Amino acid sequence: MLIYSGTKADFMADTENDCLETKLYDAIKEKMNRTTGLSELNSWRNSLKEMYIALNDFAIPVDSGVAIEYNIPQTSKRIDFLVSGKDVDDTGNVVVIELKQWDKLTAIPGQDAVVETFTGGAVRRVVHPCYQAWSYAEMIRDYNSYVQEQLIGLYPCAYLHNYPRQNNDPLDAEQYRDLLEDVPAFTMGQRTGLREFIKRHIKKGDDAHVLLQIENGKIRPSKQLQDSLSGMLKGNREFVMLDDQKVVYEAIVAASTQCQKDKCKRTIIVEGGPGTGKTVVAINLLAELTKRGQYCQYVSKNAEVRKVYGYKLKGTMSRRSVDLMFTGSGSFVDAPRNSVGTALADEAHRLNEKSGMFQNLGENQIKEIIHAACCSVFFIDESQRVTTSDIGSVAEIQKWAAQEGSKVIKMELTSQFRCNGSDGYLAWVDDVLEIRETANFDLNDIDYEIRICDSPQEMQDIIFEKNHIRNRARILAGYCWNWPKETRNDTNFHDIKIGDYGISWNLDGGDAFAINEESVHEAGCIHTSQGLEFDYVGVIIGDDMRYENGHVVTDFTKRAKTDNSLKGIKALAKQDPQEADRLADELIKNTYRTLMTRGMKGCYVYCTDKGLAEYLRKRVATA
Repeated sequence: MLIYSGTKADFMADTENDCLETKLYDAIKEKMNRTTGLSELNSWRNSLKEMYIALNDFAIPVDSGVAIEYNIPQTSKRIDFLVSGKDVDDTGNVVVIELKQWDKLTAIPGQDAVVETFTGGAVRRVVHPCYQAWSYAEMIRDYNSYVQEQLIGLYPCAYLHNYPRQNNDPLDAEQYRDLLEDVPAFTMGQRTGLREFIKRHIKKGDDAHVLLQIENGKIRPSKQLQDSLSGMLKGNREFVMLDDQKVVYEAIVAASTQCQKDKCKRTIIVEGGPGTGKTVVAINLLAELTKRGQYCQYVSKNAEVRKVYGYKLKGTMSRRSVDLMFTGSGSFVDAPRNSVGTALADEAHRLNEKSGMFQNLGENQIKEIIHAACCSVFFIDESQRVTTSDIGSVAEIQKWAAQEGSKVIKMELTSQFRCNGSDGYLAWVDDVLEIRETANFDLNDIDYEIRICDSPQEMQDIIFEKNHIRNRARILAGYCWNWPKETRNDTNFHDIKIGDYGISWNLDGGDAFAINEESVHEAGCIHTSQGLEFDYVGVIIGDDMRYENGHVVTDFTKRAKTDNSLKGIKALAKQDPQEADRLADELIKNTYRTLMTRGMKGCYVYCTDKGLAEYLRKRVATA
């Protein structure tokens, strides 16, 4: 959707006559059914005057196309400014410009596309402006049929017109070098460079023809995207489907394909416990449905999961192209109805009601996903809800599906592929933690290695040894120790201290905890491990779970202040102490159940509470 489009001559005249902002305001109200706030109007006023000056060059054709606030179809993303035209061979070209009013920023060590700056009334971590411009261009390239068929050239850049660039500037930090080689950033005093960039790609005018054709182009994944994603899965043993995984996969492919034909909305709920292969099925569906020409998105609240699987799918295609297929659960707040072919919501039990940094956007993430997708698939395990904000449940999904007029189909994954294929170990954990009574009182006939360690150092030594095999062992801990912001990138600062033993929480930046070989020296928590699996895990159970009077009890007051998992529990405890204790007990035990089932081959546990350690040791010893 083009909010504003015309020729360069139109844009220059509208700016000179002080009517550009009014046209933008009216167009957004008419096309998007919303009004524009003062901050956005000020942003337009400042940035568009800068673009007026930049385009005031006779060498940039007056009949070249100009578009402002291009809403990328089937997304809520909007491109600030585009200039279209032709090169010397009459091939259509578009310059994609991301405009920023920032005057300073901070580089984030170890992260190739994230910076910190003041925006939206607070200091926030956001993507590098060049990455933002690149991702928008890539999205159009990968999904717009006109661009694919006509070989339209897309040339992204960023223009930070208020930013005074200096030597060794954080904008140009080492981790952004590869990005800047492909997507230049122009700053205060570099208007000439922006002009030259535009003139290099726009030699002739096109009367905005290319922009109008892009707007009307059909949305479908490019052949390169289809083939590359499919090729990445071939021969990759991690994504081979077995038994009921294949059955569920084929049923979902059939239902999704039918949705695209009859335009009838369908919501598929796939229930499965830890290790049943929910993510394996989701990734295979992402590849297959994309191959069939659908606009398909893998959805997860946990950014760590998206980072890990985006990395594992690297291949002939740019890793950043893969990244665009993975999105957060809050991405559908403003998405139009049926704008996505199929949305694959993994770890659906972790979905929230509201979206955004301050949990103030949208109405309900489940509703928004169902609304946006012709076919929505929710992979869920209700026993893995671990925070007070987790609303994902089968009943909640069914409620919103009915409201959206979507037919519900329920499926189940039962075969166990984690914990050496042992449903028995999972049942034993449930019984031991008193989550539910099971027949698995002991570990007889269960092929799984579990040990209760006498010290955290003993547990760490085992994990270090196991990790030498293939970098698939990690230390995890309950969130009972604070994670200070100022030391989040310092592995030598030990957030977790138990006697003489100390270890840092996982570092805030860089490769995912599950992939980085150095992360074995840090401890992950529920937020960096849920949805992932390792060969072996070492689990530190903190003071929030103890053994007293013959029972496993929990204590939410022992959770770290920096943990928001139990947000609202203290207030609830004043109003309804019994309900607060019940809810906290459920979430804390679910957390440790999840941590203790991340390892496929073994789990080594250290408890800060000696009573709990002795109890667990006796339960293990009965085998």
